[in-house]
Formats: sequence, C-alpha cells, structure tokens
Amino acid sequence: MNNYYSSNPRFYVGIDCIIFGFLEGELSLLLLQRDFEPARGEWSLMGGFVQEDESVDDAAKRVLAELTGLDKVYMEQVGAFGDVQRDPGGRVVSVAYYALINIDEYDRELVRQHNAYWVNIDEVPPLIFDHTEMVRKARALMRQKAATEPIGFNLLPKLFTLSQLQNLYEVIYGEPLDKRNFRKRVAEMNYIEKTDKIDKTGSRRGAALYQFNEKAYREAPKFKI
Repeated sequence: MNNYYSSNPRFYVGIDCIIFGFLEGELSLLLLQRDFEPARGEWSLMGGFVQEDESVDDAAKRVLAELTGLDKVYMEQVGAFGDVQRDPGGRVVSVAYYALINIDEYDRELVRQHNAYWVNIDEVPPLIFDHTEMVRKARALMRQKAATEPIGFNLLPKLFTLSQLQNLYEVIYGEPLDKRNFRKRVAEMNYIEKTDKIDKTGSRRGAALYQFNEKAYREAPKFKI
C-alpha cells in the first residue's frame, strides 16, 4: 500500500454512544462507571475505537451491540469532538452517536458486566472529558428529529397507551403537552393504530393499547407531534 500521508501525524478515532431509554415514564441515559484508566471510577458514555477494517458507522453499531446485545437500533451521528486536550489518554478524535433503545429488549447481563446503569436524564452525574457536551448536543438533535419523524416509537414497547405516548414526547421536548390537542393530532395519524388489547395496570377499566404501523407511515409520511 502506498503511504501517501506518512508525513502527517497519526492518532486515534474514537466512538462514543449516547444511549437513551424510556424508563418508568422518564427519559434515561445508559452510563458506565469506568473500571479502567484513564478516569477510573468516574462516569462516562459507552465508547471504543474504530478498527482498521470497519467504517465509523459500523464501529458505532459494534460498540452499541457490545454493551446492549442489540442490533438494528435507531442511531444518528451527533458529530465529531476533537479538542486537542480532550482525552488524557492520548490524541483522540471521537465521533459521537445517539441511540434510542427499547428497555424491554436489551441484554441486562451484558450491561451488568460493563458496570453500566440507567440514570434519569435530569440526574446525570458529572461525566468525563467532553461527554456532557455530547449529551447536550444529542438531546437537541433528538428533539429536532422527533418533531418531524416518528423516532420516539423506538423508545416505546410495541404496544403502548396514549398516555405513555404523550408522556414520552413530553420528556423528549421537556415541556407538557395539552392532552386534548395531543389526542386530536394522534387521531389524524392513520399509522398509530388502536388494537383490541387493554392495559389494566393503571386502572380497573384499563386503557386501550396502540401500535405504530411503519408501513402505513411510509405511505403517508406526514408527522408532527
């Protein structure tokens, strides 16, 4: 292989994953308490390094799968973080991604092995390096995308109540939504389908369960909650 760039410096390309979940009605972040240096004992995002035989996107999918056991997860690139002094372990440019996962589906044993925990988004402890900035940018991107595309359904179980759906979008946007207007908009979306199943965990009467029909959405891609 010709080494055209040998006169230039070499350094590491890292991956950091901002993993969101919807846990007990709250938006949560999956964090790990590091048992390795640098910054042993401190809180961080899940990360790794791009290998020679993989793309940046593939590296992000691998890092996510190593922690959660999940593939085919909704992921979006947040951006590159390359401050010269950002990582005391060496010169590292990190590419951050945020992911939305269903908390009913991930591999809890893998998460335990990585010393990782779900933390309420409003109670996130101080994070290492520039990880707090990564989380801030990821939340902003998620809010923007959730306003025009149904990405929020990646955080819900396959069957959900309208109250769960409204609660989800309230925590994504960080503000309450009018119940009447919300349900009116949902009723206009033929890709949010009412099923014949009832959730009775909240009351004796119960609440109807709904599901997201991706095929119907693709045929009528108009979305705004």
